[in-house]
Amino acid sequence: MSEITLTIEDLDLLELFGENNVKLNLLRKAYPDVNITARGNSLKLSGDKNKTQEAKGKFEQMMRMLREHRKLEVQTVEDMLSGENPFEVRLPDHNGNTTIVIGRDGKPIKAKTFNQKKLVEAVENNDVVFAVGPAGTGKTYTAVALAVRALKNRTVKKIILTRPAVEAGENLGFLPGDLKEKVDPYLRPLYDALDDLFPAEKLAFFMENRTIEVAPLAYMRGRTLDNAFIILDEAQNATTLQLKMFLTRLGPSAQAIITGDLSQIDLPHNQKSGLRQAIELFGGIGGIAITHLTTEDVVRHRLVKEILRAYEKHDQAEQLRREAYKKAKDEAALLLNPRLADSDGE
Repeated sequence: MSEITLTIEDLDLLELFGENNVKLNLLRKAYPDVNITARGNSLKLSGDKNKTQEAKGKFEQMMRMLREHRKLEVQTVEDMLSGENPFEVRLPDHNGNTTIVIGRDGKPIKAKTFNQKKLVEAVENNDVVFAVGPAGTGKTYTAVALAVRALKNRTVKKIILTRPAVEAGENLGFLPGDLKEKVDPYLRPLYDALDDLFPAEKLAFFMENRTIEVAPLAYMRGRTLDNAFIILDEAQNATTLQLKMFLTRLGPSAQAIITGDLSQIDLPHNQKSGLRQAIELFGGIGGIAITHLTTEDVVRHRLVKEILRAYEKHDQAEQLRREAYKKAKDEAALLLNPRLADSDGE
């Protein structure tokens, strides 16, 4: 057994404990095995040593928050008790990197590369941002972290994560289960990012009350998305009409990030990627930014960067081969029919 007494100085007890002790009762509920008693300006905690120390740490966080910010919201107390760090949403470190948000278990989520930092800056200064680059450059993860930051800062009321349910050599119809079970594997990267940023119970709560929504792109049709941070992932697999549909869903208080990799288009050959056209169309529009990431921004296994470079080298060689073949074919045609040269000049 352990017993700890904390003295509360220079704080408004009503603001600290909450009306009818609502905030203090949240602490009691989180630590049912610890006896928590408030008397005057002191708080007494007794019970199992480890649990008592945990409860003491949480209460000290509550006092620190009230001292530093002069207010302590009920939601903030709930966030603290669920394992989140509410003090700094965005902090500079000694390397000049920027913490976007504090993730699960106090893990700082940072922009790690030059172009990831450019992406963060673009989102801070624009309502619609395209993040285009190869696999492993942190496009989706950074976008989700920025969305979570906006939700925690209460600049938006919800997060909507969506992507086209396009098969990469497989067919949805052959997967087992109902529609949700068929579609969820295509949305798994978005769930993985969320798992890193929220404790499981908090994420489940947000998903249940639709504060966070993960859905296929087709489900966006007919909706108006406002007071929300929206991420369209894998946008290279959205057709021109789908991307136009998505972009015209945005309400006046919405913010969107569109991510994609133009080297991994899984659309049928007779369909064009809407992302490629959008980059060409929207480059000069105020409020829309286009950020390009490269193999230098790859943050996965060290070999991923080398693998991407090998593919790029192969693609460049293949392009040169096709161009040389076309040139040789045209020259052969001219030799066989010299009049073609005259008709080209007319």
